[in-house]
Amino acid sequence: MLQVKNLFVLIFTVLLIAACNKTNNNSTTNDQHISVLTQHNNNTRSGWNNNETKLTTSNVNAKTFGKLFALSVDDQVYSQPLVVGNVPITGGTHNVVYIATVNNSVYAFNADDGTQYWQKSFTASGMRPPKNTDMTGACGGGYQDFSGNIGIVGTPVIDSTLQTMYFVARSTDGKTFVEHLHAINIVTGNENTGSPVKITATYKGTGGGNVNGTITFNPQTANQRSALTLVNGTVYVTFSSHCDWGPYHGWILGYDVSTLVQKIVYNDTPNGEAGGIWQSGGGIAADAQGNLYFVIGNGTVGVGTDAANVLNRGESAMKLTPSGSTLTVSSFFTPYNYQVLEADDLDYGTLGAFLIPNTNLFFTGCKDGNLYIINKDIMGGVSATKNNIAQTIFTITDANMHCQPTYYKGTTKEFAYIWAENDKLRAIPFNRTTNLFDDTKQVFGTTSGPTGQNGAVLSVSSNGALDGTGILWASYAASGDAEHTVSPGILRAFNANDITKELWNNNAQTAADRSGNYAKFAAPTIANGKVYLPTFSNQVGVYGLK
Repeated sequence: MLQVKNLFVLIFTVLLIAACNKTNNNSTTNDQHISVLTQHNNNTRSGWNNNETKLTTSNVNAKTFGKLFALSVDDQVYSQPLVVGNVPITGGTHNVVYIATVNNSVYAFNADDGTQYWQKSFTASGMRPPKNTDMTGACGGGYQDFSGNIGIVGTPVIDSTLQTMYFVARSTDGKTFVEHLHAINIVTGNENTGSPVKITATYKGTGGGNVNGTITFNPQTANQRSALTLVNGTVYVTFSSHCDWGPYHGWILGYDVSTLVQKIVYNDTPNGEAGGIWQSGGGIAADAQGNLYFVIGNGTVGVGTDAANVLNRGESAMKLTPSGSTLTVSSFFTPYNYQVLEADDLDYGTLGAFLIPNTNLFFTGCKDGNLYIINKDIMGGVSATKNNIAQTIFTITDANMHCQPTYYKGTTKEFAYIWAENDKLRAIPFNRTTNLFDDTKQVFGTTSGPTGQNGAVLSVSSNGALDGTGILWASYAASGDAEHTVSPGILRAFNANDITKELWNNNAQTAADRSGNYAKFAAPTIANGKVYLPTFSNQVGVYGLK
């Protein structure tokens, strides 16, 4: 009997060691290989990863979930980290996370264990990244929207088939300013043939800053804040301004993915002024046919007394279609009270906007606290007395909407989520029968949220519509006003089907879970059982199952 008992002990010990080894191996390898190649996951900009099989409402809690490690970088991270699954790198295939900084650096790390594969600098030769102090005309010379370098800011985009990442880097010698579009190999970090290209553009118009009827792109005042968009072989780059430092215009420039030859030049206020495109850092949305959907901030509306003239389209939601070397306006919507919005600095186009999946609707918002639900194909134009759109939802007065909303569809419930500054977290139910939101059935969060002039950036993860897997992730400044100051951050997780139930937050746990300073307008990326949180503390925190 003693020999049999010893045999059982031996077998049990071998099995235990094997199980431990399997567990340890899973800390550096991963059976999930989902990619997040663009801001908010895909070109709907809905911010929903519905292929997350590891994280659930049961295991995201203080006992089993937390900060695993941090990826150290050389400066603040303003762009969303991107993840590519199964990259052939360093003799194997691995999940890789790519991080860009305002010091014009790009990093590639093993997304599962944090090993650094490479780091490259993309500042132009003999130059440095611009700084906030170089924006001498912005905010009267006291520009604080950035606290230091302004290198790579807009979230890059990746073409996994071409194994290429595209991004814009800015450089200066203190007098001359340049912006370059780069295309680099994601395996090596090396520039592709023909990369980089200097960003230049001209457009016919009589608007602000024109010389003899031509408007020229200004690389010092043009702020490349919104994420890049890749659709049907074209990389689109958009521009706003630094603190309304004029004269400026909203630009969309399109480049061929293989050659970086400029294909598209569009200016949204050529006979007017302003019209910046930034959407709290969110990228312009696109459909499979290559139509572009986005919202323009303040600026000139129409021409003269003709508010419907498509030449100048400040304060407007837009559907644009590629046409030759430019984009044509297929449809647009401008709030009837656009003159009040313009005069009172209640700009349209501050909120990150998205296409509601599997509908014909476009979700947008305005500083005046209104959410606008628009038919993406027949947007409603402009009227002197009313808004001819699908639905208007009022939140709170002067909400400002410096935030990124998101979306989720479960087995029986479907929501859009938004957490504007000085407001509660909102889950707004979507009704597939009416094709509208049930405004009167909104669900409100019970925890305090962002204050000042900067709201929360949101993302959702789930395993399809499987119950118990939907998680809403929220990143924002835990205290202070992140608009003009670097503020401590917080990451929270909520049950996506019931946002009154908080699952976890990194400031309620041990000090090791703290994230550092909040990265405004840079959403957390959820992929393959991990959450990648950008910060202004020269790192990206990586959270997962402990």
